[in-house]
Amino acid sequence: MTSSRARTSRFAETIRIKPDVQAAARPRLRACARPDCPNEGTHPVPKSRERLNEYIWFCLDHARAHNETWDYFAGMSESQIEAFQNDAVVGHRPTWPLGKRSARVRHGYHQFEDSYAVFGDVAEKAAPSGPQRPLSRPQIVALEVLNLDAGATLHQIKTRYKELVKRFHPDANGGDRGAEERLKRVIQAYGVLRASGLA
Repeated sequence: MTSSRARTSRFAETIRIKPDVQAAARPRLRACARPDCPNEGTHPVPKSRERLNEYIWFCLDHARAHNETWDYFAGMSESQIEAFQNDAVVGHRPTWPLGKRSARVRHGYHQFEDSYAVFGDVAEKAAPSGPQRPLSRPQIVALEVLNLDAGATLHQIKTRYKELVKRFHPDANGGDRGAEERLKRVIQAYGVLRASGLA
């Protein structure tokens, strides 16, 4: 029992923590920028709006007082403030309009071909002259039932289908047998288009 205590006390003597004399005697890094303040300047504040990476160092109290009275937009006109806010949306980075087929490079513009019409240039210039896909006879008949042309888009087909189902539904027509037959034809036409991948 005594030997373990002796070992522990010897171990404690070897790792005894000495006071940090260097930290106590360390001089202040920088004084507060206020001439009458004796405290250390530990909090940086920007020198001006134009020089945000250059700092003035204040103590905590004077940094708070500075921040409460500092107006970033002081001296700017309304139009300059509005331009700043608009640029802030994109992080004050240079941008260019979409669809102009150009990207900003250091000393000019880099042209590229938009062959897939991602930006809409090709689609706007060349309107489709006819059907873009070969259609079978059942598909053509189904489109005629929906009163659509051969170049109808997926959105147009679905919109027309919903419209006709509402129009010919028996509840909307007081149980009329003619409307019910037309509803069946619309549903069958839409089924053909869905099975062929057009809807």
